[in-house]
Amino acid sequence: MEYEFLRDVAGQVKVRMSMDHEAVGHWFNEEVKGDMALLDEVEAAAQNVKGSERQWMRQGHEYSLWLDGEEVIIRANQLAFDSDELEEGMSYYDEESLSFCGMEDFLAVIAAYRAFLQGR
Repeated sequence: MEYEFLRDVAGQVKVRMSMDHEAVGHWFNEEVKGDMALLDEVEAAAQNVKGSERQWMRQGHEYSLWLDGEEVIIRANQLAFDSDELEEGMSYYDEESLSFCGMEDFLAVIAAYRAFLQGR
């Protein structure tokens, strides 16, 4: 999983992720927006579920985050399409709306995000 941190003209941090992980970047850009308390909550939940059968979920305004003992899932809240509505042979493009990644990789991105915000 490759990522890049940038600052826009207003000084806000933007996260750009590699293909298949775009939703992770969108989660940082839309839900986190520099909110260290949210990152603290997610890291504490990750430690709580790591190596167990437990799960944890946090629904945001645009994206929801699911954690289990090994995996992280980030999904756009509007990704609730009824596939019966589609014409035959058609499908929705959802690569930017749904991402899966390993827990350790996700925690590494959080650590790098924190370091970038603190100017390290």
